[in-house]
Amino acid sequence: MKKILFISVFIMLVPVTRAQDGEDVGWVARFGAAGGFTPTIVFPNLNPVNDLIKSLQINQTFGKGVLTLGGGGYAYIMLVDNLRIGGMGISGTLKTSGSSGGFDREVDYSYGLGGVSLEYTLPFISRIAVSVGAIIGAGTSSIQIYKNKGDYYWSNLNLTPVDNNPQPDQDMNRKYTNSFFTVTPTLNVDIPLNRFIAFRIGGGYVIPFNNGWRADNDRNLSGVPSDLTSSTFFIQTGIYFGLFAF
Repeated sequence: MKKILFISVFIMLVPVTRAQDGEDVGWVARFGAAGGFTPTIVFPNLNPVNDLIKSLQINQTFGKGVLTLGGGGYAYIMLVDNLRIGGMGISGTLKTSGSSGGFDREVDYSYGLGGVSLEYTLPFISRIAVSVGAIIGAGTSSIQIYKNKGDYYWSNLNLTPVDNNPQPDQDMNRKYTNSFFTVTPTLNVDIPLNRFIAFRIGGGYVIPFNNGWRADNDRNLSGVPSDLTSSTFFIQTGIYFGLFAF
């Protein structure tokens, strides 16, 4: 699921200070808007997927993380000091393949997430923006399996269903999907390089509200390993462009 949300620069300057002669300056409400590119690594439990890969006689299994690409943005709403609203979207895919018994075999694992972000920037930290918040949205995990021999011809397409335990001489194409809603707690740090560019680093934990999996054309999939879920910790980085007043 590829979603890139860029928020136009929208600035309303509302200074909130307690400065008087001889007194310290108090907290200042943050303001600004930005959008940018956010490479993110998600860490779902891939052990059940790796067991599936081994059963298909593919030697190379997946590592610990999935690199996803996407983007996001935000703007301070100014109605509530230091509160900003925005959006984000990321997606990525792992692939592995091999050959055995005259068949080419491949397994793809994909992960996508997108939604609306709400963040509160801590006002007592200056020069950088440390924000706590959440992403409210939806996502998808999917597993695709291929076992093929040779090329296909339109006039000889075989649409006969293949059972769950295909014979060694049968081609196979399967897709398993988990679609979910989520409220994902986040913590992000934005470090301005100047007033128009900032580096972001942060993380969060995806809490999915549906662990049910579907197969192919939305068929129910039972017997799914209990540890094959879409819940995952993620680490996010990025470069944001806009106007910053931290």
